[in-house]
Amino acid sequence: MAVWRKEIKSVEEMEKLAAEIGSYLKPPDVLTLEGDLGAGKTTFAKALAKSIGITRTVSSPTFTIIKQYEGNYPLNHLDVYRLATSDEDLGWDELFYGDAISIIEWAQFIADELPEQRLEVVIHHTGPETRTVELTAKGERFTRICEEIFI
Repeated sequence: MAVWRKEIKSVEEMEKLAAEIGSYLKPPDVLTLEGDLGAGKTTFAKALAKSIGITRTVSSPTFTIIKQYEGNYPLNHLDVYRLATSDEDLGWDELFYGDAISIIEWAQFIADELPEQRLEVVIHHTGPETRTVELTAKGERFTRICEEIFI
């Protein structure tokens, strides 16, 4: 398991990193997305979605648990925070091994359901405008993607 870190100094840099990651993705890739409130998770998700051809407005699925979008590839955007105390099965196999890319916020609440091969993205506040993005590649495919982005 390899970890990469990138210092982000602006919204534009966050969007650029997310778009670059998005350019490598294809179904059924899974990304987990963690970070404090206001860290930039939605900014990251919007830029990634745009990079795969999604033109609809992307917003946080906090109250709906899942939002689905169509672009060059389908995208499942999940916020599973509300499942923290639930054993609800939303059809994880269909979501994570189907024909879509999935972004999952608060993924620790469904850790046992996550595929072994995934990219974990954690965004940390480091100042009013700055962030550190930490990528953990789980699996050879995501390791190669991170190596290409960071080399």
